[in-house]
Amino acid sequence: MKGLELCHKYFMTYGEEMIKKKFYSYRNRIAAGLVGQGSDCFGFDDAISRDHDWGPGFCLWLDNKDFDAIGIQLQKEYEKLPKEFMGFIRKADISSGKRVGVFRIGDFYQWFTGLTHAPENHREWINLLDEYLCACTNGKVFCDPLGKFSEIRKKILNFYPEDIRRAKIAAKCISCAQSGQYNFARSLKRQELFAVMYAQNVFCSDIISLVFLLNRRYAPFYKWKHRAVRELPILGGVIYEGIAEILAQNDNQGKIELIEKLCSLVIKQLREEGISDSRSDFLLDHGKFIQKAIRKDKSQKDIA
Repeated sequence: MKGLELCHKYFMTYGEEMIKKKFYSYRNRIAAGLVGQGSDCFGFDDAISRDHDWGPGFCLWLDNKDFDAIGIQLQKEYEKLPKEFMGFIRKADISSGKRVGVFRIGDFYQWFTGLTHAPENHREWINLLDEYLCACTNGKVFCDPLGKFSEIRKKILNFYPEDIRRAKIAAKCISCAQSGQYNFARSLKRQELFAVMYAQNVFCSDIISLVFLLNRRYAPFYKWKHRAVRELPILGGVIYEGIAEILAQNDNQGKIELIEKLCSLVIKQLREEGISDSRSDFLLDHGKFIQKAIRKDKSQKDIA
């Protein structure tokens, strides 16, 4: 059984009853679900995941007024719920921080974004990291009668403003060009093995991030990036297979050819979407083209 399904059943069995019995007057004000950094929140959990921070549990989210009124007591009642459910017990890892229990809505989002609300302008969006935005919008909201938690979630899921998305696409184009199309082959010629492996890994990671941006989806933590990319409709499957082949390939010339193939697929997509009109086969040139196009938009001087 997947952890998200287990946690939903646990909430329906014990959480709903606890809220109705102990906090009846707040039953239409408490949001519940499982969202965050765990593999179960992404649906990627397996038998290995069960050694820590996996098992029955859920999050309860309150606005500030309600948290001040019942937050501490609600947490105490949550901790009284049965530790074992369907044969599973959650093994909490103190070093990973609190992942289930009672939270202020604003505090929950602030942990991931530094903001107690959804980003409202370009300056608030530009420095946010995909992996944290992915973590605070994954999983499942079991119920949210008040709607405040889901309102922030929905705004974040609407994705970056378009010019922010393009700025990030440009940055990833430049990084992929430098690491994969340029420094990988040069490091091979110099027999700098550390640089070779580093360039390969940066390229693989950043081209996956680039494909997530093309799909208007947030890339998860590196541990799940390769696995997650294959689910994306735009280039997801071919990038997943290409990266797997690069990593398994023993012939360095073959790796260089694969890198160029993946870059050409991305360049084709950039042209089809009208993001870049450059005819170059070097991603760096496309990154610069995209950056210049953003600068020409005088209405968005703050991110040029």
